[in-house]
Amino acid sequence: GDGYGIHGTPFPGKVSKSESHGCVRLTNWDAERVAERLSKGTPVEFVNRVK
Repeated sequence: GDGYGIHGTPFPGKVSKSESHGCVRLTNWDAERVAERLSKGTPVEFVNRVK
């Protein structure tokens, strides 16, 4: 389908590395925080902004 997967990894050193099929990879603890706040299918917008 259309869209991106957002998921955790048990290997924090792989976060921000290009190894998946266009997914957004997070640390497992960050993925848990996202999952607590969003339901599956919730639209998410990615923006190119640095805080």
